[in-house]
Amino acid sequence: MNHRSLIVACAQLGPIQRAEPRAVAVARMVRLMERARARGAEFVAFPELALTTFFPRHYLERIEDADAWFETSMPSDETAPLFAAARRLGVGFHLGYAERVIEADATGRARPRRFNTAILVSPAGDILLKYRKVHLPGHAEYDPRRNVQHLEKRYFEVGNLGFPVIRAPMGALPGVNLGMMICNDRRWPEAWRVLGLQGVELVALGYNTPSLNQEAGGFEAHHLRVFHSHLSIQAGCYQNACFAVATAKAGTEDGCELFGHSIIVNPQGEIIAQAGTWDDEVITAECDFAMCTLGRTTIFDFAKHRRPEAYAPITGQVGAVEPPVWGDPGA
Repeated sequence: MNHRSLIVACAQLGPIQRAEPRAVAVARMVRLMERARARGAEFVAFPELALTTFFPRHYLERIEDADAWFETSMPSDETAPLFAAARRLGVGFHLGYAERVIEADATGRARPRRFNTAILVSPAGDILLKYRKVHLPGHAEYDPRRNVQHLEKRYFEVGNLGFPVIRAPMGALPGVNLGMMICNDRRWPEAWRVLGLQGVELVALGYNTPSLNQEAGGFEAHHLRVFHSHLSIQAGCYQNACFAVATAKAGTEDGCELFGHSIIVNPQGEIIAQAGTWDDEVITAECDFAMCTLGRTTIFDFAKHRRPEAYAPITGQVGAVEPPVWGDPGA
């Protein structure tokens, strides 16, 4: 068997409080990158919105007042130490952050636009790929029912870059098929399948997920929050024969508990490494991409077995459509 291996790391972050400056967060991330490299890691994944607190929990009447949490360039003066560390250590990395750009919208008008964004960076410090979060959860206006707000739909636009995959050098390998998701995307099988249809081998995924479901829509037991997160990632890896490095923020941030439980998952859907704290923590695993071959040449050989002609509702509608009501032909 042709072994193509890469040692990957989740660099889980403990809480980043609202008052904590980027310089502190970046210094913590550099230390985690150094720890990961000392364990042999060649690629390090940081969480969603890794540079700041998860600010969509805070309601601001003027969206512009949130701009201090957004990046207008990457790298910036404040994030440059991460890129310098990558070059010094020879490590690639994944970084999630809030992005503010002046960019044309669908009408062609250039205006400020805000996205929940992630990038893949090479060991040379070059940005290889950018992704903008597609599946934005939560709501756009203040919700008095909620103890903690979830205003991603207020502060971010739906990502407009699709689910891209790139083949790029990483570690000692001349090419790895790399893709990204952010947080809630992991719960949507369509996202995984679009990556799978591009032959993705490693999915980098960052998230900030509360330990409690604050939607006020019904009961969800605490332990099921972690179970549902892991279930989604494990199923996505199994059904698309790929690895995932899924990195969380954890601990009590701005009074809100994030459950952490960062994991690395193989193409069989097995968790091969898992974080055990709610603090800054590094977990590593070796990904042998030869393991992707079994699934994609047997049960998930898409060329042989997919039937897109039967899947029209997946792209043809948004909400569920109720089926016809059965009528007794003998009545």
